[in-house]
Amino acid sequence: MTKADLINIIAEKANLQHKQSEIVVNMVFDMMTDSLKKDDRIEIRGFGSFVNRCYEGYRGRNPKTGQLVEVPPKRVPFFKVGKELKERVDHD
Repeated sequence: MTKADLINIIAEKANLQHKQSEIVVNMVFDMMTDSLKKDDRIEIRGFGSFVNRCYEGYRGRNPKTGQLVEVPPKRVPFFKVGKELKERVDHD
């Protein structure tokens, strides 16, 4: 499912105009992004949770040239599926 598919399904099921549905979906994604930027945890009961995983910086190697490069520390969003979603996907 793509973002466009999600917008269309929400518009149909909630009896909204396409533009209204698009605004709702974009707002939800923007709010989730803002929370992760602030290093907040997002938990949606029965669905799953989003957290940032922090990785230390390290010295890596450019595979093309073999030159050493410094890789800066980074935060990467991580999704952990909830028990209910896992069971529903596995059993339906």
